[in-house]
Amino acid sequence: MTYAPRPIRVLFLCTGNTARSQMAQVLLEHHGGDRYQVTSAGLEPGEVNPLTVQVLKEQGFPTEHLQAKGVRPLIAEHFTYVITVCDRAEANCPIFPNATYRLSWAFDDPAAATGTEDERLQVFRRVRDEIDARVQAWVAERA
Repeated sequence: MTYAPRPIRVLFLCTGNTARSQMAQVLLEHHGGDRYQVTSAGLEPGEVNPLTVQVLKEQGFPTEHLQAKGVRPLIAEHFTYVITVCDRAEANCPIFPNATYRLSWAFDDPAAATGTEDERLQVFRRVRDEIDARVQAWVAERA
């Protein structure tokens, strides 16, 4: 009898869980497949930004499961990786006593973008593409 290896548990953490961490979750779910069990959370969760949903859907990614969540209920869970995706979350990241590794991938906050909706969308797309490249490289390193 063969056993499938356990999925690698990954938590993406940012301040609001409205954009960057949601993008990272969806992109790792896509590129990592069954090898990863992925969730995201925020230090001060808000609502998933509609532009986050829009730029993910543009690439054909599912978004129905996205929901902003707070980090507190997850602190005692076992994660292989806790990855902060913004400097503020890195600076204020709680201790995860059952996490094996903690990484920091800082990306610009697309929710802070100003201007017309088209200008803001361009920022969301750029950050999505930067996160996508980082996730793909990270998955390739572990292949």
